[in-house]
Amino acid sequence: MTESWVNSAERIGVDLHLELSGSGSRRGALAAALREAVRSGRLSPGTRLPPYRALAADLGVARNTVADAYAELVAEGWLTARQGSGTRVAERTRPPGRTERVPKEAPVRPRGPLHDLRQGTPDASAFPRAAWAAAYRRALTDAPAAAFGPGDPQGRIELRTALTEYLARARGVRTDPGRIVICSGFAHALRLLYGESVLRGPLAVESYGLGFHRSLLDRAGVRTMPLTVDQDGACIEELGGPGKVRGVLLTPAHQFPTGGPLHPGRRAAVVDWARARGGIVVEDDYDGEFRYDRKPVGAVQGLDPERVVYVGSVSKSLSPALRLGWMVLPRHLVADVLEAKGEREAWASGPDQLALAEFLRAGAYDRHVRRMRQRYRARRDRLV
Repeated sequence: MTESWVNSAERIGVDLHLELSGSGSRRGALAAALREAVRSGRLSPGTRLPPYRALAADLGVARNTVADAYAELVAEGWLTARQGSGTRVAERTRPPGRTERVPKEAPVRPRGPLHDLRQGTPDASAFPRAAWAAAYRRALTDAPAAAFGPGDPQGRIELRTALTEYLARARGVRTDPGRIVICSGFAHALRLLYGESVLRGPLAVESYGLGFHRSLLDRAGVRTMPLTVDQDGACIEELGGPGKVRGVLLTPAHQFPTGGPLHPGRRAAVVDWARARGGIVVEDDYDGEFRYDRKPVGAVQGLDPERVVYVGSVSKSLSPALRLGWMVLPRHLVADVLEAKGEREAWASGPDQLALAEFLRAGAYDRHVRRMRQRYRARRDRLV
């Protein structure tokens, strides 16, 4: 009998917390507790109550006790009971102080801007809901049981494998799954690299860049040195001089916020600098897939995988709400980054990683990027 009560509660999916107090009968205490829950507004009009068998099992009372209490409150008008609809709080029951009033005139809301020209914000209305949902279903159907346990701090092998193929094909990145560490985005990568002292400053940064990243580095105690930015990107020659910096943070595919790529000569020069000084280039490829008026430019990482930390994410291509990014690391930094992350994945959802892997494998990511490239190009042309 107990099993049938539990099964009934599971089917309905309703839990109800009640405190039965007083020295009187259990039925009276239950009726009083329900009456007070409705009167106080904790149970709002229309709320469905558990079946009397399920509530009896939860409270440890007889089924008839709950049935009689329900019947009493229905007779008093606190509850309603209809065949097929269950027992619910009566719609006309309103707690004190919650009487609805219809305003004479609708409040006037301040009008927002006609056009939002802020950069770096993807079109949230264009998120590929149907394709993402299909990829999620397929990923969950095929997922091993281990995917729902504690996460691997390096990230799901399915996603790292899919990224290896995609980044090599679309961005010219030279890597393998063992060199990729999944993170929740560029800011998380920066915290792992510098906040956890995997890399140490001082760090050269582009003089035009995200203040958020600079403040994050400031909080980590990293001293930054600004590089001049001109029509060819960051001036790499300013890195010269003994003992100045050991790292440089660049947006070489699409300099933020001026929009141009790093000149080929300067791309080669920054890699030569890193080799000569034992330095590291941190490459923020935040929207490398989107280009409208120039030829595609690959990742600087392809010039020297042992001197460049390549960081990407889906924040601009899909949605910042997904919180999924990746670091392609020089092999000697992988162990240090994993130690900084800890024994378990604490940031990136395992099922989301599996869904993104399936989204990449099925070609849905490529199709979405091409579609958004056309949409953003049309918007840009209208603005120009």
